[in-house]
Parts: sequence; C-alpha cells; structure tokens
Amino acid sequence: SCVLSGCAGKNQELSAAMALREELLSGNGCSFRAKVTADYGEGIQAFTMDCQADAGGKVCFSIAEPASIAGIRGDLSDDGGNITFDDKALYFPLLTDALLSPVSAPWIFLKTLRSGYLTSACTEAEQIHLTVDDSYADDALKLDIWLEGKSPVRGDILQNGRRILSLEVEDFTLL
Repeated sequence: SCVLSGCAGKNQELSAAMALREELLSGNGCSFRAKVTADYGEGIQAFTMDCQADAGGKVCFSIAEPASIAGIRGDLSDDGGNITFDDKALYFPLLTDALLSPVSAPWIFLKTLRSGYLTSACTEAEQIHLTVDDSYADDALKLDIWLEGKSPVRGDILQNGRRILSLEVEDFTLL
C-alpha cells in the first residue's frame, strides 16, 4: 500500500487502518448497524440495516428501517447476493451505470476496508480519515472512511468524485 498524506501525523493513522484491516482479515467477522443514504442526484433514499460479516467477508443484513421494508433480509459476497422477503417489495434504482444497488453499500464498505488500496490517511476533527480505492481498476470506486480509534463510524462511496452512497456506522463490533 502507498500512503500519500498531506495531513500532519506520525503514521498513527496508517497504523490504525492496518490494525483494523488485520483484525478484519484474521478475526471471525464483525457486526454493525448501517444507516445508508443513496444519492441519485435528483433525490435520496435512506434506510437502516443491521449487518453481520463472517471471516470471509460475506455480509448478511436485515433492513431495520423504514417500517415499510423492515424485515427484508439478504446476503452479499464476492459470489453475488440474495434477498428474501415475505409480502414486502424492495425497490431502489441502481447506481453507477446500473451496476450497484444501495443495499450493497455495507459489503463494499467492508470489502474495501479488508482489501482496498489505501491512498491517504490523516486526522480530521479527532477522527482518522482514510481514502481507499476499491480496486486498481480505472473505474474504481473511491471510499472516504472515518474511524474513531480503530472502529469505523462513517463512510462515503464516491464514483468519479461524486458521493453516491453514505453510511453512518453504529455499534461496530469485531467478533
């Protein structure tokens, strides 16, 4: 990984990022609540999901809010995903040229924390701010991730410099 940082610091930011990555890669997974906001330019959609990731990075989720879609469950991994629901319908327009569903935000967030290309790390307002690309590809999504200690508390997923998804992360626990 390469660190390009114009922010003051003594590499404690990089150390925190690497410690979190190591725990995510060597541990049994994690759990958290994510408040997700999808920005379509002309409007936004927001929902809250309870998430649990296993040691391999598969994320299982259950929509908690709003009540109209609460209880919809699913899982996402490198191999794809599944959504299950009874009498509820889940519709979110796709993002990034119809390739990305807003319910995939927690999986992208964790996948990038586990294996993304760290491009900068600094401290802002007592939080560690990381900028990470989700891949080495030219069309990589860029993530801005904020940590308190080594726990993620917020993330923005950007495409071509425009924020398309935001996550507020609560109750992040390593398993």
